[in-house]
Amino acid sequence: MIDTLPAVRGTLTYDRLLSELTWLRVGGPADVVFQPRDVDDLAGFLGALDPMVPVFPMGVGSNLIVRDGGLRGVVIKLGRGFNHIEVDGLRARCGAAALDGHVARRAAAQGVDLTFLRTIPGAVGGAVRMNAGCYGHYTADIFVSATVVLRSGEVVTIDGEEMNFRYRRSDLAQGAVIVEAVFEGIAGDPEMLEARMAAQIKKRDETQPTKDRTAGSTFRNPAGFSSTGQADDVHDLKAWKVIDDAGMRGARRGGAQMSEMHSNFLVNTGGATATDLEGLGEDVRKKVYDSSGITLEWEIMRVGDPEPQFQAEDNT
Repeated sequence: MIDTLPAVRGTLTYDRLLSELTWLRVGGPADVVFQPRDVDDLAGFLGALDPMVPVFPMGVGSNLIVRDGGLRGVVIKLGRGFNHIEVDGLRARCGAAALDGHVARRAAAQGVDLTFLRTIPGAVGGAVRMNAGCYGHYTADIFVSATVVLRSGEVVTIDGEEMNFRYRRSDLAQGAVIVEAVFEGIAGDPEMLEARMAAQIKKRDETQPTKDRTAGSTFRNPAGFSSTGQADDVHDLKAWKVIDDAGMRGARRGGAQMSEMHSNFLVNTGGATATDLEGLGEDVRKKVYDSSGITLEWEIMRVGDPEPQFQAEDNT
């Protein structure tokens, strides 16, 4: 099925190593990576693609572990045709490939407060899909609508109710590709907004291993969040705290380490495999459960097949 793909105006690359496209720099090859030229190119491709072929939309790889055996099917990678940012009044219309930080800065320059996006790694499509947030603000708070290409090739517009945002979750359909989102902020003074973002970046760099090879927060905070992601102060547990309490700050497996600076950050210290990284994460989950009874949930998405030798071991 992969050998007979629909004609496209964009680019099809076979056996592309996904380690080249993820922030953690791990992952085997994808069968095919498709970079569409525009929305029509993407919609036509998905509409003509055999429904049995899996599709995986991939952003900038900032919150992702691709396993060492690679990813079967077609990876959709949006590029230049999908990185526009247009601010009109208090609304910003953004391509799914636009970086979150760029959206925040462009909006601030025009007096629109979307400043919390400045410190979120990744692009707009991923922020919407996972209801990304920080400093008490979440994508759900600013979300107006998204344009989505469904697996069938149909192009639709969806609102917040249809997305059903929850803490680090949404109900986007399997195989659907976000191509654009509209956000709405509040008015603010551009200089004050720029100063706020500078302070946020300074705080982030002082408390997180931003110079290391990471994928952002590894685990979701354990409990105490409303459907839109707002914290419940009575049960506001932090993943880093339960990891520390379990004695796993700085823990290692192969080339993977839980950061000494912030224990909820999984680091590729150099030469780590996806198996090292995911295995260390599972070590942490087990230790936290054994010490506190809390089951941590992965925030980093893990996809693909294990390396063949590890897959064989798993089946014995």
